[in-house]
Amino acid sequence: MTVDIDEGVHARPVAELVRLAQAHGMPVLLSTDAGATADLTSVLAVMDLAIASGDEVTLEVADSPEAPALLDALASVLTRR
Repeated sequence: MTVDIDEGVHARPVAELVRLAQAHGMPVLLSTDAGATADLTSVLAVMDLAIASGDEVTLEVADSPEAPALLDALASVLTRR
């Protein structure tokens, strides 16, 4: 998906992504096109990716009945203006 947050993925959206991942209790990986990967349960790991608006990212979630809803919620955070 393409990140569509004017300021990029800064502290507030990172906190929301981490909160969602932790609330669902499933491992979630966020990867950039540059090949960097972070576990979405770690604020610092996600912040270190320095994702800007327009960057392409991939979300990976374990196969689960809750996975589609979690992916939708995470995607809405990354595409909010």
